[in-house]
Amino acid sequence: MSPTRTRISAARLVVVKVGSSSLTTAHGGLDPDRLDSLVDALARRRAAGGQVVLVSSGAIAAGLAPLGMAKRPRDLASQQAAASVGQLALGHAYVASFARYSLAVGQVLLTADDVVRRAHFRNAQRTMSRLLSLGAVPVVNENDTVATAEIRFGDNDRLAALVAHLVGADALVLLSDVDALYDGDPRHGDARRVTEVRDEADLAQVRAGASGASGLGTGGMASKLAAARIAAAAGVPVLLAAAIDAQAALGAAEVGTAFAAGTRRLTARRFWLGYAADAAGGLHLDSGAVTAVVSRRRSLLAAGITAVDGVFDAGDVVDLVGPDSRVVARGVVAYDSAELPALIGRSSHDLALQHRREVVHADDLVPLPSHPQTPADPS
Repeated sequence: MSPTRTRISAARLVVVKVGSSSLTTAHGGLDPDRLDSLVDALARRRAAGGQVVLVSSGAIAAGLAPLGMAKRPRDLASQQAAASVGQLALGHAYVASFARYSLAVGQVLLTADDVVRRAHFRNAQRTMSRLLSLGAVPVVNENDTVATAEIRFGDNDRLAALVAHLVGADALVLLSDVDALYDGDPRHGDARRVTEVRDEADLAQVRAGASGASGLGTGGMASKLAAARIAAAAGVPVLLAAAIDAQAALGAAEVGTAFAAGTRRLTARRFWLGYAADAAGGLHLDSGAVTAVVSRRRSLLAAGITAVDGVFDAGDVVDLVGPDSRVVARGVVAYDSAELPALIGRSSHDLALQHRREVVHADDLVPLPSHPQTPADPS
């Protein structure tokens, strides 16, 4: 067994994420057998001495059948209505299923905003820590009744990775209707299965889709890769496996695809800056500035900026974008967007009399090996 799989198998605290399609029928509504099978695996992990936090999709899908909806609606109000019905059904089902093992369940409803805002982040952290200390199983779900962008674009994969950091998890297990990572679409028959991802080089040939195979969920392989990268930055190894293999995934961890954790765990603030906070805009850099920021870990100066995107204020988080349009870092900008056009491209010597601040200071900057969001999956 690889070191990564050994680490996942021996993890004391595991965050487990399950997708909508793994809990519901093709026509909507919860599948009791699938849900009970998942809970069986989680309870077995608990009985072995581990702790688990469950991040569960499925509220919208669970609300479709009770409301007579044949498929997932496209409009936001109907999605929120389905979620309001489905959250009750989903919560009740988990309470009943975990009760078979005399385990209490605590529901934690979050939006991405709750994880992005540091005060909310700390509140959620305290709540889940206390639930775990009391022996309960925290069941986290996106609060789809009030969320907006999350419903339109997202899935709970990114939320699960952020929760893994929030609770200090030792491993993250992503369960879905896909049994592993492939370098292409496995439905086409010529895709190669990837069993271990040690670093970004192992993903060089992977082409991940951004939409789910079923019509019930919103995530795809792109969102799972993004989640794995976020977790790796938090020092958390990841296992991607099929929900039907939950027992094996939460046991010996010999199924699916294992993603190694990064060698360094970021501080809470730097993790928040790089992976949790929303970017208010972007700064485009020339190649020299990219080298300085990413390789030499220097502050970003005005001379290396070629363009400014968005409207933002000093103190906001912005993406730093290289000449190839790839986001290479994130940082806290020291200027308003209205100030920067007059400064970009000018040397520090030219600006010394009036402007002594770096545009983004090195202490407020986090280089990214690969940006955790993609245009097709911005959640």
